[in-house]
Amino acid sequence: MTWRNPTGEADVVSHVIGGDNSLLTFLNELNPHPRSLAPPSLHYDRQKDGRPISLAANRVLFPPDLGVGSGSDLSCLIQLFYESFDESFEGRWIVSDKADYQGTWKHSKSDGHDDYGLLVSEMARKYAIVKELEEPTVLKDGTVVLQFEVRLQNGLECGGAYLKYLRPQAADWTPKGFDNESPYTIMFGPDKCGSTNKVHFILQHKNPKTGKYVEHHLKYPPSVPVDKLSHVYTAILKPDNELKILVDGEEKKKANFLSADDFEPALIPPRTIPDPEDEKPEDWDERATIPDPDAVKPDDWDEDAPMEIEDEEAVKPDGWLDDEPDEVDDPEATKPEDWDDEEDGEWEAPKIDNPKCEEAPGCGEWKRPVKRNPAYKGKWSAPLIDNPNYKGIWKPQEIENPEYYELDKPNFELIAAIGIEIWTMQDGILFDNILIASDEKVAESYRLETWKPKYEAEKEKQKTEEAAAGFKDGLSGFQVMFPSATLGFKSSCSKLILVEHDILNLFHFLLQKKIFDLLYKIADIPFLEPYKIKIIDFIDKAEKQATLTIGVLISIAVVFITVIFRLLFGKKKPQTSAAAPISTETNVKTAENDAPGVSDNKEENEKVDDASGPRPRRSRRET
Repeated sequence: MTWRNPTGEADVVSHVIGGDNSLLTFLNELNPHPRSLAPPSLHYDRQKDGRPISLAANRVLFPPDLGVGSGSDLSCLIQLFYESFDESFEGRWIVSDKADYQGTWKHSKSDGHDDYGLLVSEMARKYAIVKELEEPTVLKDGTVVLQFEVRLQNGLECGGAYLKYLRPQAADWTPKGFDNESPYTIMFGPDKCGSTNKVHFILQHKNPKTGKYVEHHLKYPPSVPVDKLSHVYTAILKPDNELKILVDGEEKKKANFLSADDFEPALIPPRTIPDPEDEKPEDWDERATIPDPDAVKPDDWDEDAPMEIEDEEAVKPDGWLDDEPDEVDDPEATKPEDWDDEEDGEWEAPKIDNPKCEEAPGCGEWKRPVKRNPAYKGKWSAPLIDNPNYKGIWKPQEIENPEYYELDKPNFELIAAIGIEIWTMQDGILFDNILIASDEKVAESYRLETWKPKYEAEKEKQKTEEAAAGFKDGLSGFQVMFPSATLGFKSSCSKLILVEHDILNLFHFLLQKKIFDLLYKIADIPFLEPYKIKIIDFIDKAEKQATLTIGVLISIAVVFITVIFRLLFGKKKPQTSAAAPISTETNVKTAENDAPGVSDNKEENEKVDDASGPRPRRSRRET
């Protein structure tokens, strides 16, 4: 549903509250008789004591004389804490002064954006920083959403990027003393190092029987995105004990706090446990089978028989070279000039395979091959039988668990502060838009307004860069053909554009290649066999010209096609001036060949060329 103020404008908060019944109930209490209430739009032109009430820009606007502050902040009902880092964190977030935490935090822009965040600026450091909340957040009474953004601008090989939601600390604790021992309620966020790759969700829960806090880890958590884009992590804690983990707004894990299948160890301890004082009796026999005490080794059982014996039926192959070694000195090897016999020892030529053995079945002393011994039985052992004294695998007896308790809901501690305490090998980790809210719609609205535009822009830039990198790699081969050309790129509106002269060079290259491929195919036509050598020679010369223009290439193709038509149909056509010659010499020869009375001389010249023997076809240019 959409809240609309009296002017008909859709308010920002209308998209936040959506169909939240609790908030609508609150609004209905202002006036139980709305003029209209019809989805999908909720038109409010309500009045209280004859005076209008409207909602605008996250605030409920009351007339001043109602006794309710005009412009009362409605967001407090659904947004419990929010940190955008638009302003510097100094003075609001406290950096730990413990000696272990030497990493420097910075207020920095996200790469490619005007949006600021909290930056991990150094590699291989420990970091700790904390923000105390003005009012502790209660997790027991309803839905609570924990959400924040992280961008791994330089990737993440080994390190954490999670948040700790601290419970109230000891009376003598100060934010500057924040470290890894500071107790927390929830630890949530990405962690990656070696085989570890998961989005942590760890709950520190107090056992009401013992008063001890136990860490309960979410089983099978989602993995961490491995790219360098902005990602948003969301944990939704529902009053029905449900937990949902979202990555970029997509549900990746659903669990139940009270299920032993979802948390390790389970929040509810087992009712019974093994008795720690119970001991196994000395006569307890756990062997299910035993060697037969009545069994006797057979008389024909030879334990000394070898596993393999020589094959007596094997015969040495004919041509076996008994006197030839498998390897001989390399006859081409020479002693290095700097070889010193006193320091390096006597020089020996390196060995090579004996070339005589390559043609023979074998060299050296021939030996019979071995085969498995049919008489081999190995070490004899008595067969196994059921153990008559078998009592099973011993286990201590179960006793009542003194730490067992029943639970309808987790006993969540308050969230009194938010801390980041990590060790990482990477710099460039940027935290942003940390949110605690009591409504999922609020978290969704922040994802759409703060994270989504950045992510889409980064994704588009990544695709463009990947496409450009692949395209540039493909063009690198053309640089060999155009050594004077520079295959560069220019940036415009975040899109890479190929430099104009490179496009022309590429087009020229492709067209030239196609034309010459066509000409070589024409030279292979069977009825052109008598002229094949001359045609190939002509194509090779033309192909080696570095300054061929498109017009010249087309002219070459036209000349070839004209020759084919003349050979096919026997018609001589006057030479046209449209086809540009490759050179003056070529143009003159073409005109002479086309002139009347020259054909006989041309045939005689061809006969002389044929009599001189065929010339080998020259290799084509490598492509």
